[in-house]
Amino acid sequence: MLITSSAAGNFHQEVDITWGNGRTKILDNGHLLTLSLDKYSGSGFQSKTQYLYGKFDMKLKLVPGNSAGTVTAFYLSSQGAMHDEIDLEFLGNLSGDPCVLHTNVYSQGKGNREQQFYLWFDPSKHFHTYSVLWNPFHIVFYVDGIPIREFKDKESIGVAYPKSQAMRVYGSLWDAEDWATRGGLVKTDWSKEPFVAAFRNYTANGCSWPSSSCKADAWMWQQLDGAGLNKLRWAQKNYMIYNYCTDTKRFPQGLPPECSAR
Repeated sequence: MLITSSAAGNFHQEVDITWGNGRTKILDNGHLLTLSLDKYSGSGFQSKTQYLYGKFDMKLKLVPGNSAGTVTAFYLSSQGAMHDEIDLEFLGNLSGDPCVLHTNVYSQGKGNREQQFYLWFDPSKHFHTYSVLWNPFHIVFYVDGIPIREFKDKESIGVAYPKSQAMRVYGSLWDAEDWATRGGLVKTDWSKEPFVAAFRNYTANGCSWPSSSCKADAWMWQQLDGAGLNKLRWAQKNYMIYNYCTDTKRFPQGLPPECSAR
């Protein structure tokens, strides 16, 4: 593996447009990318490079106004039935309602590790930074530099951890009116199409794959210090609205083992 860095990367150089038939646009000399959704199709892109561990940042400005039924996503994923995946999905909302950030971690094809958060700002008015740190110790989700979720390597107690499958970085915007907003009760208002989300300042500091070696970098060993843990507790206490680790109705045979592990 080789450490690669894309400092505020140029989308022309960093990503491939994968679907949407012209609904993805790269603007501002490669520094801005927009995705659009209409009743016929959404759109998406993926990184040219695959990574095994890294720190990934993206500034997003979400669909403004009534975005109910839509999902804007920034995530990492490998391929195949036993894939690994690290998800940030922004669920559309009615105007004035808080946006829900839906997070999940898949390892060897197994997900069902959802945590959901309200955001403490309107994510459609300005660009905000959303980040994923993925190293051998843990996966951390950040919003504007504040950690909101940590998923630790718990293979010692039999919980699979993403560590052997290279992943690409993806962005997409699609229609999920059957579940995205209030569990599917609120449908997409197609009179508001096209729905547009904007991405910029993509940075990927990671170990590219395949390659020969991966030298140590700060993110590779980064863990949450006392201040980081305090911020994590603040975000979860004030803004977490769903945690699979407390959903005893969903797991009547017992919560997943990582939920009780220290």
